[in-house]
Amino acid sequence: MKKFDKDRLLLGIAGPALALVSAFLLTMLVLAATGVNPIDPLRIMVENAGYEDIQVLILNQTGTYYLAALAVAIGFRMNLFNIGVDGQYRLAAMVSAVVGAAISLPGPLHILLIVLVAMLTGAFWAGIAGVLKAKRGVSEVVSTIMLNAIATSVIAWMILPKNFGVQPPGSNDLNTGEIAESGWFPAVDMGDSGQIYGFTFVAFALGIVYWFILNRTRFGFDLRATGASESAAQASGVDAKRMILTSMLISGAVAGLAGMPILLGESHTYSLNFPLGIGFTGITIALLGRNSPVGIFFAALLIAFIDKASAGLDTAGYAKEIGTIMKGLIVIAVVVSYELVRRYGIRRQQQKVGEELAAGHAIKTDKEVAA
Repeated sequence: MKKFDKDRLLLGIAGPALALVSAFLLTMLVLAATGVNPIDPLRIMVENAGYEDIQVLILNQTGTYYLAALAVAIGFRMNLFNIGVDGQYRLAAMVSAVVGAAISLPGPLHILLIVLVAMLTGAFWAGIAGVLKAKRGVSEVVSTIMLNAIATSVIAWMILPKNFGVQPPGSNDLNTGEIAESGWFPAVDMGDSGQIYGFTFVAFALGIVYWFILNRTRFGFDLRATGASESAAQASGVDAKRMILTSMLISGAVAGLAGMPILLGESHTYSLNFPLGIGFTGITIALLGRNSPVGIFFAALLIAFIDKASAGLDTAGYAKEIGTIMKGLIVIAVVVSYELVRRYGIRRQQQKVGEELAAGHAIKTDKEVAA
């Protein structure tokens, strides 16, 4: 048993390690093929990460990515591919910003209201895909992709000045109006280096909650069992359709929180400049982190490092898109390396079973000789 656990641990580490090494080598090859020094941009990125203000940016971005990846991971553990996290998080941020700007309450209550509205909005939007999957068998991949597009249109309509939007004088930007200071989440002041969003620590705490529910509760067991084999789970008394809907609701609720670090910690309004693509980045991070809260943290930290440390490459004469290339290569490397590790794991398991059968046959033969 101990040997099996050791093999499983090694295989779990081998996937991300192989992906990162492969992505690093491929990045070197791409840069060299384009006539760019393959080492210097990485050196500059490491140097940039040594500045405290960049470190604050990386940590804040890690919290946002962590929430998006947790939302994706919840779906993955249920064998559901929730591609709609991006639409769920943006729509949740939009609706919660509108409510937060329109209502004034004492500090804790104001923040709690905004957070609850974000979770309910994200859960509602993901729940549409969950109902379609559970009741009609519609693929969640198709429905969540379409819901992303619908969310974009709904947001565009809501932010119009004639609806819920506000256009500042002399600006072409549109926003939802600023949330009162009572709705700002307390931050950690780092002086001239900026502020660490207080909601970043809430994000990391949710990772602990995710681990506990998944591994120490009956619901988590049912979720993992249904994701592994829906028919087997149904045979053991688990309502698979209810689990699908519940998982999508929880995934959407967590996705709704992905916009809270920025909304409550920096922008205090939803505008046309609100970050896009967070949900799709969360898919990469969840894959790289193997749906583990610890793995997701380090994967989010890595992607945040690439994002923020590569932003200053253009000032050194290099294209900042090098960071985008690195993230793209990580995605490709994750898919390929995980498949290679999976196949090796199957062969290794088959080999171990063969060895155990051979050892059992040898013991039986020895007993026959002794008799």
